[in-house]
Amino acid sequence: MTPKELRDFCLSFNAAVEDFPFAPEIPVFKVLGKMFALSWMDSEPLKVNLKCDPEDAIRLRGEHEGLIIPGYHMNKRHWNTVTVDGALPDRLVRELIEDSYDLVVAGLPRAERLRLDRG
Repeated sequence: MTPKELRDFCLSFNAAVEDFPFAPEIPVFKVLGKMFALSWMDSEPLKVNLKCDPEDAIRLRGEHEGLIIPGYHMNKRHWNTVTVDGALPDRLVRELIEDSYDLVVAGLPRAERLRLDRG
């Protein structure tokens, strides 16, 4: 997955936007103001921080040692840093991004979730 493909996929979700609160080379992808992905687009290899269910986070780190690690500069219980260099299947990376988006949406107030469903 290329940086452009990562960006395009993150922005394909309902109400997803790109923001740059930290630096111009570090896009943060949000849904209704809540972050679901953060990436270092210029890094080699490409990396992305994604929200994850705590039990799944531990399992994924064990199954993909070195490629999925505790979230860099994030709550390590709820976030993973995923290396996107081709070693992980793109399908898995897309699933992890979608799971992150879904977890964030699930945590939104009911009225905002309903607004997303109608959007």
